[in-house]
Amino acid sequence: MNMVFIFGGIMVSIFIGHDYKSGYVKQLFTTHAKKQDYMMSKSLAGAFSMSCMCLTYMAGTIVAGMISGKSFAVNAGSLLIAVLGKMVMSLGWASLYTFLNVIFRRYFGISIASSFFLGTGILIIGAAAVVGNSPVLNLFLYGSSVYACLSSNIMTLLTCLAVSAAWAVIYTALGTLILSRSDVY
Repeated sequence: MNMVFIFGGIMVSIFIGHDYKSGYVKQLFTTHAKKQDYMMSKSLAGAFSMSCMCLTYMAGTIVAGMISGKSFAVNAGSLLIAVLGKMVMSLGWASLYTFLNVIFRRYFGISIASSFFLGTGILIIGAAAVVGNSPVLNLFLYGSSVYACLSSNIMTLLTCLAVSAAWAVIYTALGTLILSRSDVY
């Protein structure tokens, strides 16, 4: 299900890239729109889309499991919490991708590549190889997505919520700062 975040990042790249290519952003920001509002709206739209993709992924997996005759011997509560945890993390991931796309707004290909590269977790795996794997590294840098699994509980969901909210605040603030100090085009 983590692939949803990569596809969501590519989708955010396309939306923001189109906003800059079409001149929409130039028109938007010259009519007194707040840059923070732009960051939040793109993050929320991305989060909603990723959440819908999570539900679609889960539904597709259930149908595929039924068609192929797989066992459904799983704790339904843990599964539900895991999916909710992934959906909650969509806000954090969408905020990260919005931030990245604000940085690379003039370079569409690089913004898509960065979304793919960061979405795979390669940097986190590299950091874990250098500094050692730790719970803090897994928790904050990878967005606690690794904790939303089939053994999830309410603490998992609360952890995902806290990390996602922290990511959203941090990346929205950083993106707003970059937008306020740069040209619109």
